[in-house]
Amino acid sequence: MDSKREQQSAPLAERQVVERLVPAWLEETERHDRPAAHEARAGWERGSLSGRAAGDLANWVTARVTDTAFNEDEGPHVEGRVRITPADKEAVHRWLRAQGHTV
Repeated sequence: MDSKREQQSAPLAERQVVERLVPAWLEETERHDRPAAHEARAGWERGSLSGRAAGDLANWVTARVTDTAFNEDEGPHVEGRVRITPADKEAVHRWLRAQGHTV
């Protein structure tokens, strides 16, 4: 794949990661902070997260990285309904920055 094609596919790949993870983030947020979840869901559905929601998503994805290359004896183990790799975290952060958010 040439450099130009890679640059064009990167935003789509990042968007796919975000679309896979946002439902889990919204579900977890709903359990802990209903008003924040409502705000975030409304922004997501409009296609524009607020600064607060973007920051919450960035922090959540960082805290929920589950594929860390540690084995069971080394830890850490993060429970969750989705697997989140360090690459997923970076994709979400790049996507948020592309949306104009500071991460």
